[in-house]
Amino acid sequence: MKETVLIVEDEKDIAKMIDYNLKKEGYKTIIASDGEDAIDAAISKIPDLILLDLMLPGLGGLEVCKELKAERKTASIPVIMLTAKSQESDKIVGLELGADDYVTKPFSPRELVARIKAVLRRGKEKDKLPETIKIGNLTLDFSKIEVAIKDKPVELTSKEFELLKTLIKAKGRVLSRDYLLDNIWGFDHAIEIQTRTVDVHIRTLRKKLKTEAKRILTVKNYGYRFEYED
Repeated sequence: MKETVLIVEDEKDIAKMIDYNLKKEGYKTIIASDGEDAIDAAISKIPDLILLDLMLPGLGGLEVCKELKAERKTASIPVIMLTAKSQESDKIVGLELGADDYVTKPFSPRELVARIKAVLRRGKEKDKLPETIKIGNLTLDFSKIEVAIKDKPVELTSKEFELLKTLIKAKGRVLSRDYLLDNIWGFDHAIEIQTRTVDVHIRTLRKKLKTEAKRILTVKNYGYRFEYED
């Protein structure tokens, strides 16, 4: 069965065009015309992918993306942004917030469908991690729960290991502090002091990773991501 796509677009003609072409390809669709409805639909329906227009009435697309990535239920749903050519800086911010791709208006239905297929395909592959992975001088054995730098063992606590594993599994996407708290600690992230728990563990993890600590990047006012490239 084909996947479900949430279309977030306030221009009715564009929403109808996207809806028609996705249904023709066999996808199920949900349509939301503003940011609040988009968040509600994403949380209640859990679509396989979200097409998110950045220029929305009320709550803008970037804020919608940020809130969805901070919510445990929706954080892993891939997002493709629909942008105008003048929104170059917004594209960058959107990608930093965790969006997977963007399509610039005007676009052809064929291009959009191709992008959707590519992002969904990557999404299916991203959760597949090999038993052992080597990144630069860093080696992780997920089955043995072991970490080494230049073949020298690194002693990590269970939470530090889970934190590192979760960042690596995200494959370069930004993960919010709230998302990390929910997935690793299971805390109610409404309590402010608990968000510092992530920062403290990141700090100790960086110390232990030494030269490879540079791979854990801070995204200001949001969270962290893991850098694969040197």
